[in-house]
Amino acid sequence: MHIHGRGIAKGRSAGPLLVSPAPISFLGGVDPETGVIIEKDHPLQGTGITGTVLAFPYGKGSTVGSYVIYALSRNGHAPRAIINTEAEAIIATGAIIGGIPMIDRIGIPIERLMTGTMVTVDGNSGEMEYEGSLLPE
Repeated sequence: MHIHGRGIAKGRSAGPLLVSPAPISFLGGVDPETGVIIEKDHPLQGTGITGTVLAFPYGKGSTVGSYVIYALSRNGHAPRAIINTEAEAIIATGAIIGGIPMIDRIGIPIERLMTGTMVTVDGNSGEMEYEGSLLPE
């Protein structure tokens, strides 16, 4: 399935999708040394984001979260790409400085994307190739 969105951070990458129904705070919510979500009571608490295409509604928390995303990239624990419902400055800046392709505004609710589906994200064009079925509305 070919999905059109808006390119935020340049680059192209592919990998298995990891979908979070909740926003993510990178400062204090993701361990930059391991790439594991450590935010207490987050739906993905204890899940690693390394090597995934991470889809979540939007970021939350401090502007220092941008540097945590950059640290994840430097430490080899970043997601391969990021998909947001609506990008905001913290996540977009982190993706840009971390060299992580990012898109948003894909026109499909994030909750309809299925974790584990192989996707290719193109931050240059804002497009995504989705190799599976969508979850029902």
